[in-house]
Amino acid sequence: MKILAFQGSPRIEGNTDMLLKETLKPVYESGHEIRLFKLNYMNIKPCQDCSGCDKTGECIINDDMDGIYDAIREADRIILASPIFFFGLSAQSKIMIDRCQAFWCEKYLLKRPIPEGRYGRKGLLLLVGGMKKEIGIQCAETTAKAFFRTISVSEHSTLSFLGIDVKGAILQHPTALKDACSAGKRLIHLSFE
Repeated sequence: MKILAFQGSPRIEGNTDMLLKETLKPVYESGHEIRLFKLNYMNIKPCQDCSGCDKTGECIINDDMDGIYDAIREADRIILASPIFFFGLSAQSKIMIDRCQAFWCEKYLLKRPIPEGRYGRKGLLLLVGGMKKEIGIQCAETTAKAFFRTISVSEHSTLSFLGIDVKGAILQHPTALKDACSAGKRLIHLSFE
């Protein structure tokens, strides 16, 4: 099984990063192939809304998204990990998602969705936010849901933590790391219950 993970936080060893690492532990232990993209270190230009992908389903911009497009096509499981900034996903996450407009054109205009694959395509959204209002999770999840739907991930689960702001604060949460590990196990075993 091929697992694709996006680390959308700019903070090294921050809360989102720690949560994602814990989620990936059972995946590594099970021997599945993992591709991890640390979006903050990638050269990804914003979508230019140029309509260049309308007729082909392929973006005309050549940058680090080229590798991401291939990885998305091949993945059986996709994890998106992001902090919540201003009630939404991080800019690093959002820039990658916006460039998936090419997949939207391919799926909806050209009627060529990404195939379901041998294992089906499932997703996991990991969110960490400093605020305590649920609206941050709701807004971020709405964007992630559109992303998952566009890349033919029909089902995803969300693991979110609020009131986690200071670097390393996730370590003080009584269940966060255990919950993340469990979410990773469920993801590779097809169960979201």
